[in-house]
Amino acid sequence: MACPSAKMQMHRFEMIDTFKTLTKELLRQEHLPKVLQKKEPHRVTDRTFFIDGSNQGLKTIPSEILALKELEEVHLENNQIAEIPQGIQQLQNTKVLYLHNNSLQDLCRELGALSSLESLDLSGNPLVISSLHVISHLRTLRELRLYRTGLTEIPTSICKSLHHLELFGLSENFLESLPKEIVNQTKLREIYLKQNHFEVFPCDLCVLYNLEVIDLDENKLKSIPGDIGHLVRLQKFYVASNHLMSLPESLCQCSKLSVLDLTHNSIHSLPSSLEHLTELTEVGLSENRLEKVPRLLCSWVSLHLLYLRNTSLHGLRRSFKHLVNLRFLDLSQNHIEHFPVQICALRNLEILALDDNKVRQNLKELYIENNRLEQLPASLGLMPNLEVLDCRHNLLKQLPDAICHTRNLRELLLEDNLLCCLPENLDHLVNLKVLTLMNNPMIDPPIYVCNQGNEAIWKYLKENRIRKVMTTKIQAWWRGIMVRKGYGSYEELLKSRKKGKSPPKDKKGKKAAKGKPAKGNKK
Repeated sequence: MACPSAKMQMHRFEMIDTFKTLTKELLRQEHLPKVLQKKEPHRVTDRTFFIDGSNQGLKTIPSEILALKELEEVHLENNQIAEIPQGIQQLQNTKVLYLHNNSLQDLCRELGALSSLESLDLSGNPLVISSLHVISHLRTLRELRLYRTGLTEIPTSICKSLHHLELFGLSENFLESLPKEIVNQTKLREIYLKQNHFEVFPCDLCVLYNLEVIDLDENKLKSIPGDIGHLVRLQKFYVASNHLMSLPESLCQCSKLSVLDLTHNSIHSLPSSLEHLTELTEVGLSENRLEKVPRLLCSWVSLHLLYLRNTSLHGLRRSFKHLVNLRFLDLSQNHIEHFPVQICALRNLEILALDDNKVRQNLKELYIENNRLEQLPASLGLMPNLEVLDCRHNLLKQLPDAICHTRNLRELLLEDNLLCCLPENLDHLVNLKVLTLMNNPMIDPPIYVCNQGNEAIWKYLKENRIRKVMTTKIQAWWRGIMVRKGYGSYEELLKSRKKGKSPPKDKKGKKAAKGKPAKGNKK
């Protein structure tokens, strides 16, 4: 999670798009010209504030860049830069310096002279730990990213001296602990420690009361300390892929928590106190030993995304229907044998994963009347043995086309809804004997047809399909006449044919086909 906040990232990308043309010519050649041609529409001058030298194969930082003393943001990532020249100290106005994914090992002491620097990214460099002390001189630093740098420890001087850090990125290293001086980072909002070797939760983090994001995914944690409850501003807590067996009751005090990822642990149950985490919008519980849905989970009515993959579930609680704001639900790789009817009450659900379960397709009767359902899931089509479907007294506006696959359906009760049309192939349900549509604002078929019963409805649907087919055929026939006779917009086409020239449309088609990617390949 090397990204800054979404707002800052969007702002930065907008700047890159705006200013990239200013630096394209400057960094095009290996020997960088000192004077740009006058005919160039954009000029890099000593008043340039942004420069992008990323992905240029640079082996050093060009002196031409170091001469731009007004630079505020410098991108030199994804190059082959092996050392930072002493001239770096000339960039006294630089606030953002990105040097990630280069070949840096040592950091020159002149780097510490950048008195305005607020964001530094040295990720993906084989840094020598002893050279990191120079970073402690960057007293204005707010964001420091040291992902994938081979760190086994954090120099205490960094934690002692940098009092304005808000983001500290240390993921994908070999850290087993943090220095006790980390408590000096009282302004820290985000810390990323994913893919390290922590066996014990760094308790000193629990006194950093401004923390909003903690990422400790893919470590070896066995427990979370009770002091975690002191972090009342915590919003996102990632502890997936650890060895956790339980959570502390005090986690409920983190009342602003919106994201909680506990995926791939050994958790069997959740503390009942967590029902007070009412602002949760995303919860990951996949790959745990739940066996049943925790009762308190059904009180998290703000949930949008819920991951319950491979948790040994056999079904859902009745109260699961209270999660009406769910948009994504993963129930795959469980032991569910019957389709969970509670899902039908989740009116905002957009994606449902039920794959690799043991859902038997023997459900014969489904009663979901007297709810406030606005739609039915397309998964109804996976119930070929369904005989009775009672949806009366809801807010249904349309039926899914998949309902036409429930070939054994005998009774479809739809009265008192908001339906105005029926699926055009509903007459394929040859076993349907009872269809009630009273108190619906029907238009297609119209109400007078619906009042005549099933036979009249089936006749209407069949005739409607025939009309659509005939309309398509007539349109194709008429278009053929216009093309052959050269009527209307096809007049130019006819003239070009008479002259023996290829029609303009065909030429465009051939040109487009030339650049078309091969089938199955990405562009």
